[in-house]
Amino acid sequence: MEKIASFTVDHRLLDPGIYVSRRDGDITTYDLRTRKPNAGFYMDNVTMHTVEHLFATFVRNSSIKDSVIYFGPMGCRTGFYLLVRGESDETVLSVVLDVLEKICAYDGPVFGASEIECGNYRELELSRGKEECAKYLEVLKSKVNDFKYRT
Repeated sequence: MEKIASFTVDHRLLDPGIYVSRRDGDITTYDLRTRKPNAGFYMDNVTMHTVEHLFATFVRNSSIKDSVIYFGPMGCRTGFYLLVRGESDETVLSVVLDVLEKICAYDGPVFGASEIECGNYRELELSRGKEECAKYLEVLKSKVNDFKYRT
């Protein structure tokens, strides 16, 4: 069986940051790596689920809302995938930073936190999502001047 592209990446070399995982025509998959793989510090389900709800809502209401294809967690619980059509890497980075800032400042109910809107609405906690996003924001801010995308 042919190995899929994401399994050809040496995860021992990945640090928290943002990477271009792949480009398929005009769709770019960004790897929003919040944690070092295989270091033993994985996101718990409540945190991961909350970040998914918050980030997905804010990015789908951003300046690139019509270009967003998908945002969701990695199964390994070390980050998220963001798929975007037709936007520059610089624009996406700017929007990711802005979305993280908005999440950190947000003080309201978690979006989609009802039985009607979500299949597991009880596993959402704003403070844990905000804490994860604040840590990731600091990582990205510390790397923004020497930003490099893995391709």
